[in-house]
Amino acid sequence: MSTVSADGGRPPTLEQVARYAGVSRSTVSRVINAVPTVAPEIRETVERAIAATGYVPNLAARSLVTRRTDSVAIVISEPDRTSGTPFLNRMFTDPYVGRVTAGAQEVLLPQNIHLVVIPVDPPARHLVLRYLRQGHVDGVLLVSSHVDDPMPGLLDDLDIPTVLSARPGPPVRASYVDVDQRAGAHLAVEHLVGRGRRRLATICGPLDMTAGQERLAGFRAALLGYGQPDPPVVEADFTRAGGEAAARRLLATHADVDGLFVANDLMAEGAVRVLRELGRRVPDDVAVVGFDDSSAAAEAHPALTTIRQPVEEMAAEMARLLLARIRDPRRLSRAILFHPTLVIRAST
Repeated sequence: MSTVSADGGRPPTLEQVARYAGVSRSTVSRVINAVPTVAPEIRETVERAIAATGYVPNLAARSLVTRRTDSVAIVISEPDRTSGTPFLNRMFTDPYVGRVTAGAQEVLLPQNIHLVVIPVDPPARHLVLRYLRQGHVDGVLLVSSHVDDPMPGLLDDLDIPTVLSARPGPPVRASYVDVDQRAGAHLAVEHLVGRGRRRLATICGPLDMTAGQERLAGFRAALLGYGQPDPPVVEADFTRAGGEAAARRLLATHADVDGLFVANDLMAEGAVRVLRELGRRVPDDVAVVGFDDSSAAAEAHPALTTIRQPVEEMAAEMARLLLARIRDPRRLSRAILFHPTLVIRAST
């Protein structure tokens, strides 16, 4: 199909599209702004005229009519806490963030919705809130699982459409999507016990995070059912280095451990390194189960048995919930829980 050049090489105008389609300028404007009252055959005629003329809508002008930016932010939030690893380093090396972004894009791109990734730690929080308050995006996918993170409540106060990546600490009006963390820990324990392991321990995640709390609670509840009321527990920070340090502390006092549940794959990879350094064979001497089924699990040596949470599918559901809320602000919030599955590899 050939295009119709504008006079003097200037970009095509709305009036030229209207002439080409044989309709009024206001009809073209209604099609561009997705007004639902336009008849399907007229909409198709105008869309063909737009393609033929090469017309590109003025998004700034369109946003004045629709009051939408066709942009959504993924806000990666870090609460007031200290860590030995800089926030941005942790954010960009954690496979989870990339998986959330990829899953959201699967839903947003076909809808021509742009995705903006915004990291926010305490020094930047007021700047991010100002940016959101000014209406630069239509809604927020909030990635935060710290119980004390103020961002869910602050976004609730802004009344901006928001969907959370985990169950929040204090209740808010926003929808959230999560995995059944306790059920995942139960799967890990059942698998380790089924492999004949009797001296189980865990490296849990941060206990100021819902994921850390829930995975530990599930591990303890499952072991209680097997008559082990007080298993060894060491807390770490969901990083490889944290997993290494926690494994050293654990094995210094519980050298007889033969089954280890680690609350994410990065920490599990670090723990396996320490076991190897100490001459403990995986899985012969110690069987190891991680959590997430991230790229780190498949690339570890040996490859990690892990609990899969379907992060991409969860992020896609977050995006669908957010788009529905943007289109209808009166929609009630929802809580959606995905089921984990066991992925068996060489570490057990």
